[in-house]
Amino acid sequence: MRKLLGLCASLLLVVFLTPSTTAFAATDVTGTWTTQVFTPSGNVTVLVHLKQIGDRLTGQIEASAADEPIPISNGRITGDKLSFDASLNGLTLSQVGTVSGDQIKLTATATHGEFPSVDVTLKRQGQR
Repeated sequence: MRKLLGLCASLLLVVFLTPSTTAFAATDVTGTWTTQVFTPSGNVTVLVHLKQIGDRLTGQIEASAADEPIPISNGRITGDKLSFDASLNGLTLSQVGTVSGDQIKLTATATHGEFPSVDVTLKRQGQR
């Protein structure tokens, strides 16, 4: 009987002292994020609409300079790191970034070498 009680007590300690897996879950980035991109033609407002399902990201990008929303593909999030691609007119921008609260710091790199990488900071729009 003592062994059984000791085993039960040990199991309870393991259950209560083991950190919850939700404590390590990635921040939910679902929502609308915004930034300003400075171009020779003037400032461009960019809205990034993200939907997170587990470790997958989907969504679209809207820019005041673009006629149509640009779909996001290959989106992933692991911990506070995320990545996705966006393609327009044969040019694919690969985005990698880090989530910190209500900000995402992104680096966009074009598939064609003649375009330099661009760093932007997205801010969550509205309340969570």
